[in-house]
Amino acid sequence: MESKQNQKTAWRNAFDQIHDVMTKAKDDVEKMLAERKKEGKIEDIRQAMKSIAGNAFSNTIVFIFLKNKIMGNIKPDIYITAKKSQVKNFENIATIYVNKETQKPDVDLIVFTKEKDESVKKCMILSLKTSLRERAGQTYKWKLLMEIASTDNPVKKKYNISYAPKHMPLVAFATVNFYDEINQPQHRGMFKFFDKSFIAKPINENFISRLSKLVDFANEKL
Repeated sequence: MESKQNQKTAWRNAFDQIHDVMTKAKDDVEKMLAERKKEGKIEDIRQAMKSIAGNAFSNTIVFIFLKNKIMGNIKPDIYITAKKSQVKNFENIATIYVNKETQKPDVDLIVFTKEKDESVKKCMILSLKTSLRERAGQTYKWKLLMEIASTDNPVKKKYNISYAPKHMPLVAFATVNFYDEINQPQHRGMFKFFDKSFIAKPINENFISRLSKLVDFANEKL
């Protein structure tokens, strides 16, 4: 029988196997979509694949996160959700005003703790990408705007930017990196703007961490 400690380690390391699991499922998913296209249920297989991959990435992270919480790897007062409406007062944390207009981050998952009144206390906004080719810069641009909005500077005054949450959110990024894009200079530079960047496969780079490090990062920062 596998020891409890081995199970805890295995579930922590499961974050780093997401890339391989999703890659191995590709052929079966393509066969399923081909059948659905024949039946007239979908029109574009490629677009459907992107949607499925994105949802699978998000749902798999949530599942493994919760298993780690059950195993005791993640503190019991830390929660995760893909539904912003489930995080009380999240809009106050996620809304930056530029004059009378609003800017909000690209949010796929929220990892958070709660105040006594159930409102969000500390949180990490997690943006997920299966590919860096599309929308890769949205979240880090919001992160830069957040830093401008939370300091006294000429840009903040010039554009009448306002933002004053009780707790500043952490802004993190995670990718499956299907197309081996992380070593492209423009993408490597982008990772530096996040509080933490993760990759869902077992590689070691000094500018991005394995997704299994999400466990320690959440426990330490939240």
